[in-house]
Amino acid sequence: MLRVTLLAAALLASATALPAAAQDAFRIGGVLPLSGAWGIIGENMRRGATIAFEERDGKVLGKPIEAMWEDSETSTQVAVQKTNRLLSRGVHLIFGEVSSGSTLAIMKMTEQRKVPQLITISADDRITGADKTRYAFRTSNSVAIENRMLAAFASMRSLKSVYGVVADYQVGRDMWKLLSEDMAKKGIKIVGEDFTPIGSKDYSVIIDKVAKSGADGLALIVVGGDVVTSLKQANDVRLKDKVQIFGTMIMDELLGAAIGPGSIGIHSTLRYHFTEDSPRNQRFVEAYRKKYGEFPSQYAGEAYDGMSWFLDVVEKTGGWDKEAWVDAFRTSTRPDSVEGVKRMRACDNQAEQIGLFGTAGEGKDPLPAVTMKVVATFPAEALFTPCP
Repeated sequence: MLRVTLLAAALLASATALPAAAQDAFRIGGVLPLSGAWGIIGENMRRGATIAFEERDGKVLGKPIEAMWEDSETSTQVAVQKTNRLLSRGVHLIFGEVSSGSTLAIMKMTEQRKVPQLITISADDRITGADKTRYAFRTSNSVAIENRMLAAFASMRSLKSVYGVVADYQVGRDMWKLLSEDMAKKGIKIVGEDFTPIGSKDYSVIIDKVAKSGADGLALIVVGGDVVTSLKQANDVRLKDKVQIFGTMIMDELLGAAIGPGSIGIHSTLRYHFTEDSPRNQRFVEAYRKKYGEFPSQYAGEAYDGMSWFLDVVEKTGGWDKEAWVDAFRTSTRPDSVEGVKRMRACDNQAEQIGLFGTAGEGKDPLPAVTMKVVATFPAEALFTPCP
């Protein structure tokens, strides 16, 4: 029995720590929506990660980076299938997903296989809360952090009443529940709410209800292509002349280009903005513009930042032991992040960072026609509760 136990331990060690000579590449499996309602997000994340690869000449630990991209098609079932395919190919890192439901499902697989997972956009609190694992890391903000910024914005703008339009999936509902409770504590009345299916094509009835509700604010909690559809239709009836429209990541230069002048005046949390004045961000923006001919979106910025951070930590360990990578990343600090200082919390694998809030305005050349102006910055200590 002892011999069997020792053999099992040896096999496990060999699976997580292999000599460089045994490796022909550092394999990264990206599971992202590259089509469907959230395809625009996934493609920008892939672009940001690609810049992180190229800035290190496409190598980690002296071996070439092999990026394998799989389209989750904005489907959790497909995301799970594609992740299983990548894990069977021996990837060293899983990158993704966008949907929190897909991310949570993938986390069970990466934990079982003991493969690190990098999450740069999914916001569900369970990811680094109730369902956290040793192997899943989030380098962007959670629902709770976004909500604190939204509620603070509504209070700063002296909103008295708010109507909620929310994407009908679990994280959307959870976010709205917490946000409405936070706003109620600040004396802001919730006058109505509607939950819309992902991929909705017609918001006209809901927009009419918002316009007639008497609300002075619209909390819009939808993602990707649904942002474009809803805001275009809202602009057709000039809804923003009646209410202040605000939400989580509902506006940046990428979405502004898709929506047009109707974007002006929309308020949104920002995970990242290309105007951050730091040497690393300036290098990233320059490389991104040279390769893609445009300024990086918040999805691209977060993907670049998280990927670059993780790969730098792997490099510093000097070896191919996944457990060593995980241990090092859990206690790491990124002093030159594109968003300032980021610190990974060992208690929950959640990065502490600043929070940004912006308003869309008219951009002057060479800036995009719709450019976000950062109107509020929240320090990390105002957003994150200390680890136990």
